[in-house]
Amino acid sequence: STAALLCTLLSLLSSSHACPKECSCNAKVVDCRGRGLYDIPHLLHPDTQELHLQDNRIRGLGSMAFREIPIVRVLDLSNNSITSISPTALLGLRNLQRLSLAYNNLKELDKRLFGPIRTLSHLELSHNSLWGLSGAMGDNLRNLSHLGLAYNRITRLDRSLLEALGRLDSLTLRGNPWRCDCQLIGLKLWLETYLFKGGVVDEVICSHPEEMKDRDLQKVPYQVFHVCMTTSYHYLFANIHHLETERLLRSHAHGNHAHPSSHALHNPIGLPECEPKQRHRPVNLRHAIATVVITGVVCGIVCLMMLAAAVYGCAYAAIMAKYQRELKKNEELAAAQKADHATADEKEPLENAIA
Repeated sequence: STAALLCTLLSLLSSSHACPKECSCNAKVVDCRGRGLYDIPHLLHPDTQELHLQDNRIRGLGSMAFREIPIVRVLDLSNNSITSISPTALLGLRNLQRLSLAYNNLKELDKRLFGPIRTLSHLELSHNSLWGLSGAMGDNLRNLSHLGLAYNRITRLDRSLLEALGRLDSLTLRGNPWRCDCQLIGLKLWLETYLFKGGVVDEVICSHPEEMKDRDLQKVPYQVFHVCMTTSYHYLFANIHHLETERLLRSHAHGNHAHPSSHALHNPIGLPECEPKQRHRPVNLRHAIATVVITGVVCGIVCLMMLAAAVYGCAYAAIMAKYQRELKKNEELAAAQKADHATADEKEPLENAIA
């Protein structure tokens, strides 16, 4: 009887982890689609490798929400009402490969969310309300092969994030209100390199400013962005002029406050006034040194910007040159093959005539 009781307890324990009552289970796949769930189901089997929770009413993911299924590889939470995700919601999922959070109401993702995961290869975040992704996420998403960001509210992307995605094969960006200003040059440069390496991307259609509306960023010539560098230079030199004007005003304020006509009365022939100038010379000297330092810093910034522009230009020129060489090589190869076919066609009638 003791053995029978033990067997009964074991069977009850095993059945308690067999499959949640709201879901259907097949091998290591748990299907909970369209069941009206408001939360993650409990009593999931620890060997679960796929969990499908799309088309439910889940509103948030708490800390370690999937601790019962530590080896899950596929997690689909699309088409729910998720508005918030705890930074530790995915803690413990060291084997997760595919994650879909599409068609939810997410506005932001904590930069720590994907920290524990190193195996993620497919991340779908389309059809949310995301304003962007933190550049700090790049280190945790290095193994991504697909990233879906279509139909969000993204106006620009951190280039450091994109450059960290060295294994990315496909990227969706359409349906976002891209702001095609000077800060989007980095994305344009990255896209050209990405496409040259064989990556796949849909499109980046500009929404702002008005003169760039409905234009494809990939087809916008670089000449359009020349104003960015000019504007930056004007801004810097305007700051220099402002600082110089402010220095002169301060110098005048610290100087002799008497009316100029009084100086003319005391010094009618314009002789140099030795004592007052000696008294204020150290103040003017300090202002002069400050002006030189500020001017040097600003000039250094301008030089760095020019250097960055030169590097970008050289990189773009090198990529285009390589592309042109490969195109020319392919054209020459095609011409050679066409010539070989023509020679063969000429020889055949000649041989038939001789015969």
